Amino acid sequence: MIDGGARWTRTWHDLLADRLEAWDLDLDLRPGQPAWAGRCAVVVPVLRRGSAAPEAVLKLGIPHDEALPEPDALMLWDGTGAVRLLASSRTDSALLLQRLDGDHSLRDVPLDETPAAWGPVLRQLCIPAGDSAPWAAFPHLASEAEQWTDTLPAHWDDLGEPFPRWLMEAALEVCQSRGVLGRRSERDVLVHADLHYDNLLPASPDRLGDFLAIDPKPVLGDAEYAVAPMLWNRLGELDPADPAGHVQAHCRALAAAAGLDAEVARDWTVVREVRNALSALAIGSTGEADRSLWVASSMLGRTLDGLPPVRDLPVA
Repeated sequence: MIDGGARWTRTWHDLLADRLEAWDLDLDLRPGQPAWAGRCAVVVPVLRRGSAAPEAVLKLGIPHDEALPEPDALMLWDGTGAVRLLASSRTDSALLLQRLDGDHSLRDVPLDETPAAWGPVLRQLCIPAGDSAPWAAFPHLASEAEQWTDTLPAHWDDLGEPFPRWLMEAALEVCQSRGVLGRRSERDVLVHADLHYDNLLPASPDRLGDFLAIDPKPVLGDAEYAVAPMLWNRLGELDPADPAGHVQAHCRALAAAAGLDAEVARDWTVVREVRNALSALAIGSTGEADRSLWVASSMLGRTLDGLPPVRDLPVA
């Protein structure tokens, strides 16, 4: 759990009461209906008193660094491609949001049909970088990649070189070529870095093909950085006869649907999965590390020996 999360879980009901009063809201939970809870937030349906469109949701998040720029990104998107922000309280990590259809997501769409829905949303979200105040909240991908050229090999060494050097070197080559010196700064866009199947919800039950993004982890940089979460999820649905070929083809299809460079999407996926693998190994999550290593190496056409079959990898 995030630092401070245990304490937050004991006090979030008080925060809920404060926000209901401050924003003139009523709970809209049916008897016995629980709030929606994720790893970092609780979301409850509410009604806005006196509003012509009263239905909304109140998101109460555990304070953590990744969540800090979320309201800035939502404000810049202003309901285009993403859930609309209605109000925010940064000191409380509380957001009042447009209510979407929480019973469905892009996960309900057959895997090979998802690029057609995902691509247009990503194109809407990837707005060119600006210089107004909200933009200052977002981390720069190129600068982070520059740091990873030092931290990734250090972590790999500390963990006893847990996977082949060629895979680490492949990730480092991307960090060096896409870092500060190699970046395409004129093409920097706002990127939703966690745009996976469960973070794309229909606007309403009768508009199941009209998806909007939720829960952004915004960064500034290459739009291709957004592809990876769509590749490390739903691995069990890959073609069992050629799962590596299928995940490569899925990457190309996602890139084509969003107008992206498929090679850059592949490269950033390798970096992200190498980072994920090292983070998982550091906390003893070998299953999650195996999943990340399978994706990273398979994207390069060199699936690592000794990994479990795809069907036995943990579900993401």
